[in-house]
Amino acid sequence: MKNIKSTFTGLLISFLFLFLGKSYSQEKNIDYYIQHAPFKMPNIVVPVFAEKHYSIKDYAAVSDGKTLNTEAFAKAIDACTKAGGGRVIVPSGVWLTGPIELKSNVDLHLEHGALIQFTTDHTQYPIIKAGTKSNSFTAASPIYGYDLSNIAITGDGIIDGGGDSWRPVKKEKTTAAQWSELTRTGVVSKDGKVWWPSFEAISGEDYMRKLKERTTKPTAEDYLPARDYLRPYMLYLVNCNNVLIESVTLRNSPKFVFYPNRCSNLTMNKVSVYNDWWAQNGDGIDISACKNVMVYKCNVNAGDDGICMKSSGLKDISNPVLENIVIAGCTVFRAHGGFVIGSNTDGGINNVYVTDCNFIGTDIGIRVKSNAGRGGLVKNIYVDNIVMKNILHEAISFNTYYEDVPAGKDAKDVKTTVADKIPEFTDFHISNIKCDAAKQAISIVGLPQQPVHHIYFENVYIKADKGFDSVDASDIDLKKVTINSPQPIYNTHDCKNINIKE
Repeated sequence: MKNIKSTFTGLLISFLFLFLGKSYSQEKNIDYYIQHAPFKMPNIVVPVFAEKHYSIKDYAAVSDGKTLNTEAFAKAIDACTKAGGGRVIVPSGVWLTGPIELKSNVDLHLEHGALIQFTTDHTQYPIIKAGTKSNSFTAASPIYGYDLSNIAITGDGIIDGGGDSWRPVKKEKTTAAQWSELTRTGVVSKDGKVWWPSFEAISGEDYMRKLKERTTKPTAEDYLPARDYLRPYMLYLVNCNNVLIESVTLRNSPKFVFYPNRCSNLTMNKVSVYNDWWAQNGDGIDISACKNVMVYKCNVNAGDDGICMKSSGLKDISNPVLENIVIAGCTVFRAHGGFVIGSNTDGGINNVYVTDCNFIGTDIGIRVKSNAGRGGLVKNIYVDNIVMKNILHEAISFNTYYEDVPAGKDAKDVKTTVADKIPEFTDFHISNIKCDAAKQAISIVGLPQQPVHHIYFENVYIKADKGFDSVDASDIDLKKVTINSPQPIYNTHDCKNINIKE
């Protein structure tokens, strides 16, 4: 009887552990991560829509992949918003279109099998203002919205931005066969290193320079000759509130895939973001000057940064323009960085939590970058429970000398200044990190007048060819940090208070 009771008790305990384990994993949803953030994370308002449906087919849309449906999308969205909002339905099929302007209280919903294909005819992308309060112009993004509230893009369909018709390509990123095929059209730079899709694209930078010399108040018409050069973001939202992007696949963008700017209450849930790894400036998710953001269980493959925080426009150092961001359960494959901060940080960044993410094959795992002239205060950053594999360069990098080198330029052409907007990276908490292969474990490069300081590492394991390098850094704590490297593990210069524990 005693053995039976003991066995039953053991089984009961095992069941309870199994049940609790399942309950724990089930609890790790969006609400869980908001509640367990290491700072007071506000609840994010998710948009709610009226139960009204407006199919684009009812507005003469044709899914043959040839008919341009720009007007049908516009009519369906306009009817939906004027009726108080609801869901604009994109049924299964291939829907060719020009730019789509979102409106308040509209959920653009892609049903299974739906593909929105943006046209490669660039004349369909008008030159518009970059925001309602902006003084600059740009080519209209494939999908855009300014000053909106209560908007969404949902469903398990695909949105293709037609970006390969816009982007330059570096020869070094192609095979001989790819380069031969690519250069049958378009224009190659004089040095033979970069292919451009048109003469207007390759000459656009020079045209824009001359335009600025000619007038201080250019018109939209003045920008037209540079349209191919002014590559738009694929999904561009400015000053929008209560935004949901859910389940869709966003791919093949002219520039950044998703670029919300000055938005609040933004949820990105189970979205797939894909650009080819050679896509120039093909960032995946760039959150810029936004507040109250959740990025949950998204998969990213990008030609530039994977999931990136940007911030510009600081007016009050006590009120950073990017704040309260949670990134959880995401995977980044090919990208210049898995989780990235910068390079624009002059607006201030505060309260960012990155957890339970995987970075597989990225150039750098955790990447923090800026330079004098575009820097600001970045603080209260928490990164934990990260698994990295096959990192090409540094597993973790802090760099205050970042040089943003455009296609066709050399690093020597990029000029930085130390006169103003000095980057300050402080109060980073990086814990529970495992990286099985990297070229270098950790690199920290600060400025002499503003060292990188108060960075806390705990429970970190990195296998790398090189160990820990730091220049102009102070108050760096490494607790239970294991670096498996054949090179000398620690190399420091002009640093103080580098504390290694346990």
